Amino acid sequence: MSGRKYKNHKTLVNKLRDDLGNGNKDFIFIFAFNGTGKTRLSMEFKEKGKRIIGQDRDTLYFNAFTEDLFLWDNDLRGDTQRVLKMNTDSRFFPDLEGLAISDKIKFFLNIYSDFGFIIDNETMEINFNREVLVGNTLQTIHNIKISRGEENTFIWCFFLAIAQLAVDGQDEYRWVKHIYIDDPISSLDDNNTIRVACDLAKLLKQCTDEDRYEDAHKIKVVVSTHHSLFYNVIFNELNKFKHKKYFLHYINDREGYLLRNTDETPFFHHIAMITTLEKAKNDNKLYTYHFNILRGILEKTATFFGLNKFSDCIKDMEDEILFERALGVLSHNGYTIYEPTEMVDDNKELFKKILEAFLDRYKFDLPVLN
Repeated sequence: MSGRKYKNHKTLVNKLRDDLGNGNKDFIFIFAFNGTGKTRLSMEFKEKGKRIIGQDRDTLYFNAFTEDLFLWDNDLRGDTQRVLKMNTDSRFFPDLEGLAISDKIKFFLNIYSDFGFIIDNETMEINFNREVLVGNTLQTIHNIKISRGEENTFIWCFFLAIAQLAVDGQDEYRWVKHIYIDDPISSLDDNNTIRVACDLAKLLKQCTDEDRYEDAHKIKVVVSTHHSLFYNVIFNELNKFKHKKYFLHYINDREGYLLRNTDETPFFHHIAMITTLEKAKNDNKLYTYHFNILRGILEKTATFFGLNKFSDCIKDMEDEILFERALGVLSHNGYTIYEPTEMVDDNKELFKKILEAFLDRYKFDLPVLN
């Protein structure tokens, strides 16, 4: 299965908006690895809405920039009045008091967390609290500093509350024609990942209900993520609606991006990963973190076939001991895709042998990158 190349994010956005507009799709689902440029794509999508004649915006978005709209003031002098400040320059925050936003946030937050909060609508500050058992009495502790994970959860629930207002056709959000969500979860276990995906899908299903709007206005949605479990859960929840399903692959600065339509075949995260490794092998552009990816693929394959450990996938191969030792040692050095180090020649050859032997044993039907 081949795809279509796009030189930059602007041409990609034109394709996505055409799918939603002329293609009359309700949802677009995009899977892409970290570092591909998903956040930049979501911002370009938003900016495109500003450039359309007759409107100054049309996209409500959640991405890394959304999280940056909130900033901690830890009261370094007094170390008591710790608050999360909201960026008052952003149009993301309307008349919060008039919209009773706190109740809407609490509706979502109560699903995931046990802390409370109070929003000061004048100072645009948020104070957090938690009930604790002191002796036999429940007491509320104010001015607490919540964890980074709890902070991310709160901001996500804040966004869900705003999105609910848009879906409900609230006057302040009648401008929303698109919702673009990029990687809404981080550091969640599988159970909470599934829960977040299901709860989001429940909200997004309302976007397709024309009876909710006097002018039959529907909100179109784009969801992009690098998280395979989240991707598959939310797609399975929403696949009965009109949609497009893509895998986005970054080629290089000269060739740009490859957008592959995966509607025709089931989506498997590891197929995309193997394809990436194959291309890296063929181009001889192998970096140390590719050993981490290869071991991850073997672990997923072992799980699929009911094997005890990843090394069972290479059992009885001619260089089984060498392969197992290499995958065990070279995949545990904390490599990162953000500071890539190219493999030395000997490790490149070893990597190629392991990958080729693995693919010779397991006959994956891999897509072709043109």
